[in-house]
Amino acid sequence: MNCENQTPAPRAYPIKKLPDRRSGILLHVTSLPSRYGIGDLGPAAYAFVDFLAAAGQKYWQILPLNPTATVLGNSPYSSFSSFAGNPLLISPEILAQDGFCAPSDIREGLPDRGRVDYEQAGGYKENLLGKIFEAHKGTLERHAGFQDFLARENTRWLDGFALFQTIKKHFDGAPWSLWPPAFRDRDECELEAYKAQAAQDLVREKFIQYLFFKQWARLKKYCSEKGVRVIGDLPFYPTCDSADVWENKELFKLDKNQCPMVVAGVPPDYFSETGQCWGNPVYQWDALQQSGYGWWVRRIRHNLEMFDVLRLDHFRGFAGHFEIQASEKTAVNGKWVQGPGEDFFHILARRFPKLPFIAEDLGHITEDVIELREKFSLPGMRLLLFAFDQDIAKNPNAVHNHPENCVVYTGTHDNNTVKGWYQTEIAEKDRQRIEAYLGHATNKDQVAADLVRLGMMSPARTAIFPLQDILGLSEDARMNMPSTANGNWGWRVSRDLLSPGLAAKLKEISRLFGRA
Repeated sequence: MNCENQTPAPRAYPIKKLPDRRSGILLHVTSLPSRYGIGDLGPAAYAFVDFLAAAGQKYWQILPLNPTATVLGNSPYSSFSSFAGNPLLISPEILAQDGFCAPSDIREGLPDRGRVDYEQAGGYKENLLGKIFEAHKGTLERHAGFQDFLARENTRWLDGFALFQTIKKHFDGAPWSLWPPAFRDRDECELEAYKAQAAQDLVREKFIQYLFFKQWARLKKYCSEKGVRVIGDLPFYPTCDSADVWENKELFKLDKNQCPMVVAGVPPDYFSETGQCWGNPVYQWDALQQSGYGWWVRRIRHNLEMFDVLRLDHFRGFAGHFEIQASEKTAVNGKWVQGPGEDFFHILARRFPKLPFIAEDLGHITEDVIELREKFSLPGMRLLLFAFDQDIAKNPNAVHNHPENCVVYTGTHDNNTVKGWYQTEIAEKDRQRIEAYLGHATNKDQVAADLVRLGMMSPARTAIFPLQDILGLSEDARMNMPSTANGNWGWRVSRDLLSPGLAAKLKEISRLFGRA
């Protein structure tokens, strides 16, 4: 046990209220317009920050920025690393501005298909970044920015990720659990020999990460200058096929073949009658505790250097997590297992006294989850899409029951849009309850604006709205359908929809309810 853990911890924490009433927009970077098949950290991102500022919005909430892969469904919640940045988000325009390539190198771009084209965008960016590395690799030892990045970054993640990626490519993308035993089991002599052999490939992976973090730091600085705070998103579990698990096998419940004995998921719920079987390996919390939760602390510190606030995805997992035998096809026969609870958050409170977190407390929430959230005064989430059941008077998602210390949303990336929900997911009796609560009639074209207005009115100090609901879009604009593997994460916004008129309208309603 780390001796730091033995310091007596305070039993109660003062309420850490969110700042004065504010609002913001949920929009992932990939959903921005661009000429390269996917939204990125380039001009459209800066234009969106300008839009937020003009609209009186103080928050930009995004999804995780870690690398995505088609083999993992392009989900930002499934990644080969919990620390690395996504090369797909690197902006060709910014690369040209910084002199890494010529404007002529990026002039052609890709056809605009209206949605993210992960395959074409991935091929384009890989080719461009490869050419840039080849052009600059001879000067990188003298490149001050790159050398500063190497010195500044925690080599515990950067070196490990570069090695993981390079070996993975060497074995044609095979999961690390299927690599030859010397590589799978991290034989020190074998890895050192491979590092010498693949030195240039390792530098290439680090250089790409340098380009990503250089562009992100610049965009984040611009957000701060415009008075916009960024809310990041921290997935609870890493992906099994990741540098995180490969480097830290002792922290996960793996069998002798380095495969998960049990996997993570959730029981049957709103989204699925058979539950969700995510496939992520489950933590060995005892081993994490003995290390002072070092891997988690490093991960949170890394993310708080990137974002102003972190949404802790699947917060209930800290109180108790759901385990499913790896051989099971569904989550029906899973079981609940106790999580680290207070002990973990006492450690975080010492390292990050302000606890700048939002607890994603949706789904199967029990008393121990509520107690943990309230013990550390963490704001939870309230979703208006869940507010209109038969007992609306007592429904915690109904606006009149919102506490100040929470974040209200119309919905999240996992939900339908408000318009799509109204059209396809609820019955006539539900629509009648919505109208009774609003005090006036509504319809499919008006209901999103009505729920945005309710969210603005909420006692909650912070209100966040998916851009799709600000625009009143139908279910075609939905970002993700849980329990489905294909067709997700592809929605993109058209440039012409982010108009000065919309910004003025949004600023007016934000000011009306004290959020501008």
